[in-house]
Amino acid sequence: MDELIRNLAVYALPVLFAITMHDAAQAFVAKRFGDNTAHAAGRTTLNPLAHIDPVGTILIPVVMYLMSGFVFGYAKPLPINYGQMRHPKRDMAWVALSGPGANFLMALIWVLLGIFLDYFSVQESFPHLVADAGLKTNLWLMAFNLLPIPSMDGGRVLFSILPHKAAFQFARLEPYSFIILLALIFLPRIGFPNVIGYWLFFVELIAKLLLHLIVSPLNILLT
Repeated sequence: MDELIRNLAVYALPVLFAITMHDAAQAFVAKRFGDNTAHAAGRTTLNPLAHIDPVGTILIPVVMYLMSGFVFGYAKPLPINYGQMRHPKRDMAWVALSGPGANFLMALIWVLLGIFLDYFSVQESFPHLVADAGLKTNLWLMAFNLLPIPSMDGGRVLFSILPHKAAFQFARLEPYSFIILLALIFLPRIGFPNVIGYWLFFVELIAKLLLHLIVSPLNILLT
């Protein structure tokens, strides 16, 4: 129980910030491309209360963590009307990418915080644990949302770059996207390849390499 409470305390702020930045970025970019729906619903704010869903963001992740150690959840649905954008099919990709992009930026901020904690010799373990949780949470959320499944950010990007006929055939899978996602999550338990695990590893590896390239000059300056 003590470990559970500690983990909840460590991950609470990183998870809230990761979800908030992800959704606020997409709402902001959608507004820039002509769709004011999410902005009118108050979703461009950095106030976490505007984005979290009591069941999907809090209850379900906690229950799943207690039952299986695996965490899965969701924020409030982001109301975006792609039909109001100037170039709906193209602009969809930019809106979709802005969320994972915001998570990558947040991961960078948490990495920088960890570097400065080390530089100023902060001995307390809690800030270091929170910085590490922030990095892991944002990289995970970025990679997970980039899964090329309809209704997810990666699926939106794939729809945007596919030829029109193939794109609309792909879009027909959207009503089954949650079933597809659950199948990919649970089928490895009965011997099927862990597609999501491979995907997360690949995307997070690329992101970590990019982060390393960005922060390396700062590490050199501080040593």
